Amino acid sequence: MKKKTIWKTIVTASAAITLMGTAPTLLNQIQAAQTEQTDSNTNTNSQSNNNKTLSSAYVVYGAGTSNEVRSQLNKIFGVDSSFKELTATAADYNKYIANGSSNTTNAAMISSVAIAPSDPGSGVKVNIKNYQGDNNITEVTAQQYAMVAQMAGVTDVTIVVTANRPVSGESALTGVYEALAANGIQLNTQNTASANQMLNATQSAIDANKNNTKYPGQLMAAVGEVSKQISQQKQQNNGQDLATKQDIQAMLNKALAEHGIANQTTNNQKEQITNALINFQNSPISADKSYTKNVNNTIQNVKNSTGNLMNKAKNWMNSKQGQAAAQQAKNWFERFIDWIKSLFGWN
Repeated sequence: MKKKTIWKTIVTASAAITLMGTAPTLLNQIQAAQTEQTDSNTNTNSQSNNNKTLSSAYVVYGAGTSNEVRSQLNKIFGVDSSFKELTATAADYNKYIANGSSNTTNAAMISSVAIAPSDPGSGVKVNIKNYQGDNNITEVTAQQYAMVAQMAGVTDVTIVVTANRPVSGESALTGVYEALAANGIQLNTQNTASANQMLNATQSAIDANKNNTKYPGQLMAAVGEVSKQISQQKQQNNGQDLATKQDIQAMLNKALAEHGIANQTTNNQKEQITNALINFQNSPISADKSYTKNVNNTIQNVKNSTGNLMNKAKNWMNSKQGQAAAQQAKNWFERFIDWIKSLFGWN
């Protein structure tokens, strides 16, 4: 091969390589997804055997939904034959959420959820989906659901929430706990009641900052960080010399300041959250070593998230469209490599 021909071949190949960096941008997404999978596989060995996660996917309808509504819910959730169907009743709500103090009826159980196991080390991710174009979960945010579920003992799952008419969304966690129970994982009701107190305690602050889309993630990340500190301290001291209310208030104030929302959170709101954190400290989960590991993952999930879709990118990669695009990019890359080989006469 003459020098000019060799040089032309190298220049052509270089140009192609340059184009490769700009044309198939999906390749970067695929590589990132592969890296995420590798990282999650690495994390598998570091996770405790006490993980409260699932081996099956479930859809849990609120007892107040009709069969017609449930058919619509299945479409919204993307339910297929692999999902096991359950119903969340008023008795379940009383058991897991209200700690025996509620007069809620089955007709009032409207929120429904789909829950599926996710990669080890992924924490809790939550999507709130519209029902026929309307977001009917009027109060609770995806970030609240995620951190509160983690504080109850749930981890490494993706949860999707919706409702066929406007509701606060508080009872949706009942379906999550019901699914775990059906899967053979019994959550401690003291933990679930404590987690629900945190849901209520953070609601006032989130309602007051509705114009700040970053606030729910920042607040729940701060709560998660303080809960981790409390858990670590309790374990180090073997349950003795627990953090005082003043200690927990100081931890919370510092965490809120680090996330830039101390001035957006009133003293009364901080007091409610502090009291919920004290209750968390008194609950069994705060002494569980797996909690201090798993909460990190959910903190990362909520910290920078905004809006109702926390698992949007991964859902797309798992969709038919995402898989088709990934295969197309793979085919393009293989053709490109074959072309390079042909230029240099490689077999």
